[in-house]
Amino acid sequence: MKGISFFEKYLTLWVILSIVAGIGIGAIAGEEVSIIANWEYAHVNIPVAILIWMMIFPMMVQIDFGSLKNIHKNARGLGLTVVVNWLIKPFTMALFAWVFFDNIYAAWISPELADEYIAGAILLGAAPCTAMVFVWSYLSKGDANYTLVQVSVNDLILLVAFVPIVQLLLGITDFQIPYDVLITSVIVFVVIPLVAGFFVNKWLTKARGLEWFNIQFLPKLKPLSIIALLSTLILLFAFQGDQIIDSPFFILLIAIPLTLQTYFIFFLSWFAGKFLKLPYQICAPAAMIGASNFFELAVAVAIALFGLNSGAALVTVVGVLIEVPIMLSLVKVANKWNYR
Repeated sequence: MKGISFFEKYLTLWVILSIVAGIGIGAIAGEEVSIIANWEYAHVNIPVAILIWMMIFPMMVQIDFGSLKNIHKNARGLGLTVVVNWLIKPFTMALFAWVFFDNIYAAWISPELADEYIAGAILLGAAPCTAMVFVWSYLSKGDANYTLVQVSVNDLILLVAFVPIVQLLLGITDFQIPYDVLITSVIVFVVIPLVAGFFVNKWLTKARGLEWFNIQFLPKLKPLSIIALLSTLILLFAFQGDQIIDSPFFILLIAIPLTLQTYFIFFLSWFAGKFLKLPYQICAPAAMIGASNFFELAVAVAIALFGLNSGAALVTVVGVLIEVPIMLSLVKVANKWNYR
């Protein structure tokens, strides 16, 4: 694992520029962009699906499920990760979203829009990070092998737990989510790229070697993910432009509960890890993976379920906007609190 790249380090800046570009394109070529929005199949926008697949595949191809043979090592740390990510985090995210969007913000946000915002937050909370956590672990001097096991286990759990958790938590809103659409989204945006990534990983490491795969192939593939993400955001904000220009205050309102949730989960995991007497190299990545989100999946599912110009999609984009600076601040906290 290498340190954070130039594109990743300034991801928040690129996101802001993409928002500006998307709003500008929407204002100049609104009718032409609306044609793209109608290119759908089974409730999935085809151009967006292609971009999101390009975004997710580079993350899936780097996962080595052979690392699962080491699952017995650091079992307490892995147990903490599983409990926080799947039994705590989705529900605290739903709670924060409900408290803020349905109650504290009731004077500014309509009940219908509040439900969309809650749905977007739930999608973020139900998808633990699978890619950027490698960077956060490296920067906080975490155990690389343990992080790989974490990601592998989380991806396997994601295949079976994401859909029922989202379906359960969306019950607190007024939305009736078609179960088949949710399953289709997971198959398209998780199962297919995960299986493809597994076979490509095995094929390339066998043909060219692990060193070439890690040093030559992965660094060249990473920019594809960032470019696809930014292209998706440009398209998204080409439709969201009017709403953003009219109500930029909503971005701040959305960011507050998402930020509080991130810090809450990090400190919960951190102090639970210390209580369990985990080594720092295990505790740090356990806290990082709980705090960060698989925002690429959240964006994809929000668009598939609610549409490009929905409040749910907007919340997932705000999640992208705030994640990097928040996680960098938590890396500094972890390094400052490093213990032996």
